[in-house]
Amino acid sequence: MRKTIISFENYTFQYRAQEAPTLHNINLDIYEGERVIFVGASGCGKSTLAHCLNGLNPFSYEGTSEGKLTICGVEAAKAGIFELSQYVGTVLQDTDGQFIGMTVLEDVAFALENENVPQEEMLVRVREETDKVSLTHKLEAAPHALSGGQKQRVSMAGVMIHKSPILLFDEPLANLDPAAGKEAMELIDKIQKVTGTTVVIIEHRLEDALHMGADRIILMEGGRIKRIATPSELFCSNELVEAGIREPLYITALKYAGVSLDGMSLQRIQELSLREEQKELVREWFRREEQKLVPIKKQPILKVEKLSFGYTDDKENLTDINFEIQEGEMVSIVGKNGAGKSTLAKLLCGFEKCKKGAIFLQNKNLVEDTIKERAQYIGYVMQNPNQMISQPMIFDEVAMGLRVKGVPAEVIKERVENVLKICGLYAFRNWPIQALSYGQKKRVTIASILIEEPDILILDEPTAGQDFRHYTEIMEFLKELNERGITVLMITHDMHLMLEYTQRTLVFSEGRMIADTTPSELFTDKDLIRRASLKETSLYEIADMCGIDAKQYIETFIHYDRQVRES
Repeated sequence: MRKTIISFENYTFQYRAQEAPTLHNINLDIYEGERVIFVGASGCGKSTLAHCLNGLNPFSYEGTSEGKLTICGVEAAKAGIFELSQYVGTVLQDTDGQFIGMTVLEDVAFALENENVPQEEMLVRVREETDKVSLTHKLEAAPHALSGGQKQRVSMAGVMIHKSPILLFDEPLANLDPAAGKEAMELIDKIQKVTGTTVVIIEHRLEDALHMGADRIILMEGGRIKRIATPSELFCSNELVEAGIREPLYITALKYAGVSLDGMSLQRIQELSLREEQKELVREWFRREEQKLVPIKKQPILKVEKLSFGYTDDKENLTDINFEIQEGEMVSIVGKNGAGKSTLAKLLCGFEKCKKGAIFLQNKNLVEDTIKERAQYIGYVMQNPNQMISQPMIFDEVAMGLRVKGVPAEVIKERVENVLKICGLYAFRNWPIQALSYGQKKRVTIASILIEEPDILILDEPTAGQDFRHYTEIMEFLKELNERGITVLMITHDMHLMLEYTQRTLVFSEGRMIADTTPSELFTDKDLIRRASLKETSLYEIADMCGIDAKQYIETFIHYDRQVRES
């Protein structure tokens, strides 16, 4: 009999500022050593449930609860946030907001300092935990200066040093490149196996989260638990799709081909085993639906020539970058954290000055143009929404650019409301921004730039932290803008976004552009995938398993999938 470590009994939670509960009548037991993944659309209550587990509700975000929540035998309502933190170690989505120390050593040791642990013992324990996450060589580094994957490892070491029996991860993959995300899940898998820790994960990227395997998936909807099931049980149904959650691509591919999933092990693509008759069904579907896509040549709008740049004189962050963007293209820019993608965007917008090379917009050299002058043509949505937001209210933030231009109030109201509807924020139009989740803040910043309708739109991780429904709404809106002639450049770690919405991708690694190719060609080049710190799509695995040309199969799947969802 497994020991229950977390128990919700008829549990309801309502924030003080809200008129109705966010969580309704939750009944759930999570067992010692179990791996559980919570999924659901934004606003379904996942984050609220997590905050109830780690004590942020009600101690930081005030509210009232009914029913009972027990953690490690302690009733949460009778415990303080400090006591709950001993049981539940939390790794936040925004790791920068979790750092306290000036160095990795100081940050990981913070909890031990509060407990007056002797310095000699403290150093030993810090080294033990940072060794588990392969960061001992970074003890003197500043946490904020590390890559996204390294930052997450610092946070993990900081919570593991408590020896907490429960580890809670709030969207651990949202800001990581595919390879770093894969490494993160493998690290969580390793830690869980060694320590027997209970792992609770909240994540939109379900297929990537399942790389470590999971005992159960908890599907939430409207503040309630809709379904509790093993991955294989859940994938046999259409409940994820009906709830607006993206299924793993290999599951969707098998369903399109008419393969019966009953009785199959579906948790991870690595465990998938197809019989010959099932492979033939996939091959038949491919022969029937195969598409030949022909790229359309347009006029150039943006040209980068021999561009090199370094934040310091002794190191180049970008070296000899050359490419040309056609008017009306939608192009993805991919590569691992620190490859130079965001630096390129800053140079294009004028936030940083070119040291070598040139940038041309419609044959005009932008070297003398100010940030304000470039902003008339190039809009930039940053990765971290907190770096863009300046107004306390959502409506005011989105309207600010139009107000500066003197646009009439009635026009502003109409345009702001239209953009907020597209971005899934209309219901919150009169809310303070600080009441929003990280993902919702991201949508506010996208809306504030989209409303300007620039000629070129650059987005740094536009869909990070978004559920599939809002991801689709945002991307379809970007697609509509693109079809009206706006050129769109997207820096992204979301490989499905790259496959579905772009026919061209620029691949960066170590400050150099190593490829200008199509997404389907990229995913059939294992060496390029490795160099760019990406990972193969499960569609490649299905094609390889069935002996199908992977490039054509991937393109056919993406084309067919779009037709299905548009019909």
